[in-house]
Amino acid sequence: MATTTLTPTKHQGGSFLLGATSPAEIFTPEDFTDEHRAIARTTEEFFLKEVAPNVEAIQHQEPGLAISILRKSAQLGLTGVIIPEKFGGMEMDLVSAMIVAEGVSKDGSYSGWHGAHTGIGTLPLLMFGTDEQKQRYLPKLASAEMVAAYCLSEPQAGSDALAIRTRADLSPDGKHYILNGQKMWITNGGGADLYTVFAKIDGEKFTAFLVERKYAGVQPGAEEKKLGIKGSSTTAVYLDNVKVPVENVLGEIGRGHIIAFNILNLGRLKLGPFAIGGAKEVLRVSLKYAKERKAFGKSIAEFGMIQHKLAEMAIRIYAAESTSWRVVGLIENELEGFSWKNAGAAQIMLKAVEEFAAECSYIKIFASEMLDYVVDEGVQIHGGYGYHQDYAVERAYRDSRINRIFEGTNEINRLLATGMLLKRAQRGQLPLVEAVKKLQAEVLGGPTLSAGGDEDTKLAANAKKVALFALGVAYQKFMNALEDQQEILAGLTDIMMNAFAMESVLLRTQKLAAQKKGDIAAEMCPVFLREAMETIESAARTVLAASSEGDALRTNLAVLKRFTKFEPVNAIAVRRKIAARLLEADRYVV
Repeated sequence: MATTTLTPTKHQGGSFLLGATSPAEIFTPEDFTDEHRAIARTTEEFFLKEVAPNVEAIQHQEPGLAISILRKSAQLGLTGVIIPEKFGGMEMDLVSAMIVAEGVSKDGSYSGWHGAHTGIGTLPLLMFGTDEQKQRYLPKLASAEMVAAYCLSEPQAGSDALAIRTRADLSPDGKHYILNGQKMWITNGGGADLYTVFAKIDGEKFTAFLVERKYAGVQPGAEEKKLGIKGSSTTAVYLDNVKVPVENVLGEIGRGHIIAFNILNLGRLKLGPFAIGGAKEVLRVSLKYAKERKAFGKSIAEFGMIQHKLAEMAIRIYAAESTSWRVVGLIENELEGFSWKNAGAAQIMLKAVEEFAAECSYIKIFASEMLDYVVDEGVQIHGGYGYHQDYAVERAYRDSRINRIFEGTNEINRLLATGMLLKRAQRGQLPLVEAVKKLQAEVLGGPTLSAGGDEDTKLAANAKKVALFALGVAYQKFMNALEDQQEILAGLTDIMMNAFAMESVLLRTQKLAAQKKGDIAAEMCPVFLREAMETIESAARTVLAASSEGDALRTNLAVLKRFTKFEPVNAIAVRRKIAARLLEADRYVV
């Protein structure tokens, strides 16, 4: 398995808050190898040849079509990118898997089939299966001979996954577990051949099982009538006295939550490239439409407010792209020298992903909300035509909305992200307390609170200081009860997430500049940093007001103001320049 290593520097999850990072330490799309670019081209060609001509038929769920296309992608290796060669896969790195995810995401329905099969459908077996289980099923998943699905949610257990009611009881002869229950919202549910099903043995021990569709008593429900991703399969799955061989227990009995939560971390990470690919396509069609549509005697692309929208779409894509690939690079750096031939290889990969679980939640939130913004503005640029089903942005608008619910709602992820960092600090794995105390001493010491360097560098550094400052004030108020203050945790996540995005954008822009590249990136960076700082200031004011009052609040707000002040740029002129370059290129470029 090829790996992508930038520097020998190792980072901890959440450590971006604690110190400076150099441009050389982050991974960006500009660091793709020739092998990465080749798989990007292969995926692009596959999509244009096989998916694009069939988008309408996929939308109408033409029987067998999506699965037949999925199997054509398997012939190119696109369904087995990280599966070991001995099980029929390509045995490539995590970067390659993310490149494929972005490449197939121009259509939400097909990407639902592909993403669920290669991600949450296949990964539990790859990461937690026995060698016998892998030999039995992985080659068929790599070739898409079998389609995979993941059965966790239930009618009464969505975000609260541990509240599932599906039971598994050992048969009298000890050879089978008898499963009974109902799963809900199962992507690929109507077409899958192999389900990863979570159930409670004896109603208590949360455990995962590999369940084949052909087993008696397995019955997918009718296709759900959905707002978007209409061409994907989403059904209930009913389990009526299903006899599952004991050798099909996946992982350890009573440890199914380890599988569920680790796989969700990977799913959150993968949602970044999925959202980025979809957003780039919406920007492309919006640029095309803006140039073609005439109003008041000229193309609407010449209007300042349309240019504002096009530029802002690109700026937010750039931020999500920079942030997502940085996290992929952090995980890959943990996997230096990784090989599936090594003992405990799957656990090594899972540990690397788990290390950056908070950052994976940032990606999930930031990218899904970026895509929602982009599709909304895409519809607005198209005007009335954007509301018509003959235009791609109408479908993209509906397809986008599910991403804020997939892989744990954005609300759950806002709680998890900060909650995970607090737990790491409590266990002594992340010196957050020391960093907060150091900052508090700096605040009390006056008079210089701003970081050194140019204005953009100061902004990025001060954003992290706001995060530590707000966290310190909130923790002093609530102590360990902070984990029960949902609104404050969510506000802290917004601060930290935007601080991480600001630094990611700045470092990538600096890296591009050192390579004499990134003329558009150099324009996008200062606009994004200032917008993100305004978001941070607003969230911090809310957190501080909930965590202090009277003179203490006034003092805290004064400190916040000193951290968040900045000199504005002429964003109107900058956005016009960005839009001009995008219109010239007819696509997203940096």
